[in-house]
Amino acid sequence: SENLLTNQKMFAIIDTKSIRRFDMVERKEYLQKLIAWKDEQVIKVVTGIRRCGKSTLLELYKNYLRNNGVSENRIVTVNFEELENEWLLDYKALYDYLVKKLDKNDTTYIFLDEIQKVSGFEKVVDSLYVKKGVDVYITGSNSYLLSSELATLLSGRYIEIKMLPFSFKEYAEVKQSADKDKLFAEYMRQGSFPYVATMRDGEEKIDSYIEGIYNTVIVKDIEERQNRKEKDPAKRKITDIALLKNIAKYLASVIGSPVSVKNITDYIVSAGRKVSQNTVDDYIEALTEAFIYYPVERYDISGKQILKQNVKYYVVDLGLRRYLLPKREYDLGYSLENLVYLELIRRGYNVTVGKVGTTEVDFVARKNEITQYIQVSASLTDEKTFDREMFSLRAIKDNYPKTILTLDKFTLGNYEGIEVQSAIDWFLKD
Repeated sequence: SENLLTNQKMFAIIDTKSIRRFDMVERKEYLQKLIAWKDEQVIKVVTGIRRCGKSTLLELYKNYLRNNGVSENRIVTVNFEELENEWLLDYKALYDYLVKKLDKNDTTYIFLDEIQKVSGFEKVVDSLYVKKGVDVYITGSNSYLLSSELATLLSGRYIEIKMLPFSFKEYAEVKQSADKDKLFAEYMRQGSFPYVATMRDGEEKIDSYIEGIYNTVIVKDIEERQNRKEKDPAKRKITDIALLKNIAKYLASVIGSPVSVKNITDYIVSAGRKVSQNTVDDYIEALTEAFIYYPVERYDISGKQILKQNVKYYVVDLGLRRYLLPKREYDLGYSLENLVYLELIRRGYNVTVGKVGTTEVDFVARKNEITQYIQVSASLTDEKTFDREMFSLRAIKDNYPKTILTLDKFTLGNYEGIEVQSAIDWFLKD
């Protein structure tokens, strides 16, 4: 308005088609989870990497509330990314502001976006929790949010909704292309961040956008995590951003391979840098708490126990991996394996890597007391590869479902109870 009053011209170019497409994707699974917990006496905590769609999910849910009779004055929102809310970063000011907004006669729905920015936020949430007629929803871009005082104060009184960027099914819904093979190749290359799916062309633009997310997470979110974890700057553990980025690149290069803190430390030392295993462990923890990487433990299927040595790491987005490893050719099979892991946790499975004697099963997926064994291979047309993938599953003697997911179309079928399925079709299933 000030620009108009001073005769300055302002132009806004709006790509209405892209906006329409983006609005079509309602993140139905996540939205249904919020709806299912509506008015329950628990704090709803939505976590996930920056720009995965947490704020959009809250907007979708607020629209649901409006469409179901909740008046606007009973919906209170504070986004701590917005400069006008900077004065509310003081937890006492925030609490006073929210209390004044409460409806005395009906439920007030409170949405606190990126609340980890507020030092002492757990005191606000705890105080709101004990009040009648208050339903609280918070989001955060760091899992330390739930390993801090909030978890202690609200033990057993909150539920966490772990959010990821677009699934391939959601991505396909945005793109609306009939060529699912070409679309899947694009999904693997460009990644799954919601805004990337709406960009019309140009990998250079996509790379710049992903670079912005990466740098924000590495510098801003991890710094905020440290500020909450350790008030004394001299005692903060993550002090070398160059080392942090170096470890992030290394993890991107070994996706799908078992690694240990010692492996990573040895690699860094071999490059001429002195560093301890404890330091490397702290830096890896920071990367996983910021939802850039997801560690997966190994499980001895015969001995039925978690193995302490070596874990696998998967990256939250393949576009981010491509940014971390520019101009580098990496194994298609490991990229596909990465996507299958993300899809399994998106569908609510508890996932480990299976060990059977001297062989390995990519994923042991459990949900509702049901177990599934899943192998992932870009292609099974090579006879040695086919036999190797089958051998691992045949070595498991129980009767739980066994599946191999592949991108080739020539080996699909049932082989003595082992289903070989199209990975692309599997991603598109409900």
